[in-house]
Amino acid sequence: MQRTKLLILLFLLLSGSILFAQKITGKYYRIDRYDKVYLPMGEISFADRLVTYQVGHPAPNKKYRDSTQVLHEPNYSNYHTPNFASLGCGGVLVVEFTDNGFMNLPGDDIYIFEVGPSREAAKVEISEDGEDWLYAGLITGGKSPIDLSDVGIDEDTVFYFLRITDLKSLCRSISAGADIDAIGAINSVIKLTIEADVLFDVAKFDLKETAKHSIDSLAKSIQIVDKATIVIQGHTDSDGNEEMNMELSKNRCVAVKERLSEILGESVGYDYEVLAFGESKPKVPNDTDENKQINRRVEIMILPPKEYYESIQKN
Repeated sequence: MQRTKLLILLFLLLSGSILFAQKITGKYYRIDRYDKVYLPMGEISFADRLVTYQVGHPAPNKKYRDSTQVLHEPNYSNYHTPNFASLGCGGVLVVEFTDNGFMNLPGDDIYIFEVGPSREAAKVEISEDGEDWLYAGLITGGKSPIDLSDVGIDEDTVFYFLRITDLKSLCRSISAGADIDAIGAINSVIKLTIEADVLFDVAKFDLKETAKHSIDSLAKSIQIVDKATIVIQGHTDSDGNEEMNMELSKNRCVAVKERLSEILGESVGYDYEVLAFGESKPKVPNDTDENKQINRRVEIMILPPKEYYESIQKN
């Protein structure tokens, strides 16, 4: 009897350890003493590369100028601990998201963790390539969400760069300018693109044997999140008629979906959507063989799970 109890206890402990070790992607991050914000992609959602840090004038004290503090998850504890970066009066900060991007999807899209005792306004801009910038909104300090729908940003582009410019609302301070702890993408996305020629023979939709290794590699990028909506988009060049190209792109999407399902498993927290575009969305003109090869592609978008969007619709 005693041995049986010990075995049961050991089983429960091991089961608990396994459950505890399971990866939970979505996380809540505290904003202040009372409120928090939920990021459905968790820790990968944050800017992780510093591009530019131009300190404004007057500048903050030197201890508040460690620009790397704006990267990754927020860690603000108190105003006297310099685990954030101050921009200075009129200062500019540019960051990049390297393992994910963000886009205009339902609800708020970005959250700027602007901290400290003072509320300092800043302008936010976004870019797909770090060169061409679009106005995304203003933050006024404290709770600082950005909804890209408010400024008419399209719902197709994935952005990777974000720029914050202090608006000189408070310049006489030891931490002059906006104080940034972290920059998170609420609507974080991972976009993967692979040329169709790598996966399929000309005008075919059966996966090449060698293509399976390429999809296996893509699956590893998906598995960094445990719950997601996987959108598979198929594109062709303009050779052949439009109806045939639409059917070809659909069948290719289905083939990729089936392979991903085999690798990732049917019981995990992934939903799939298949979108066939045929020749309707070329990346470049279909005027050379090289350009046609670029347009023949499969794009995979890993988006926050459907249950997240269902939850915000209820609120």
